[in-house]
Amino acid sequence: MNRIVAVAAACAFAATAALAQETKPVPKDSARVSVPGCSKGYIFTVASRSVNEAGTNVDIAEGTHLRMNGPRKLINEIKAHEGQMIQLTGVMKKDQLPTGGVNLGGGVHVGAASPVGGMAQPGGGQNFIDVEGYSVIPDKSCPSR
Repeated sequence: MNRIVAVAAACAFAATAALAQETKPVPKDSARVSVPGCSKGYIFTVASRSVNEAGTNVDIAEGTHLRMNGPRKLINEIKAHEGQMIQLTGVMKKDQLPTGGVNLGGGVHVGAASPVGGMAQPGGGQNFIDVEGYSVIPDKSCPSR
């Protein structure tokens, strides 16, 4: 009888662990991105990605600033790593992602007109990312500002 209880408890633990590691589904108007960069306060600045670094197929221009949204505990953990290069993973609206154009460098990107016809966008044109997690990139530090 004790063996059955132990097996049942192990199965329940395994099922709970599997559910905890599942990622949230991404809304149809959004995409999950993973980008390297540096944080300062609630702002994340995208860094250039080296050839061997993991990430998404979305190429967000170096120097792009993203406003981080997420649980306070997670944001505070990220703030504790200011000065260190991190890989940030989160969800962004598809209309904030690059759709073409020319990258001039230094965070300057010239592309097509805004999807709302050039009118003012909520948030003043600021790009947002709903942070899901991060990881520290070893042996890389952020450039001093």
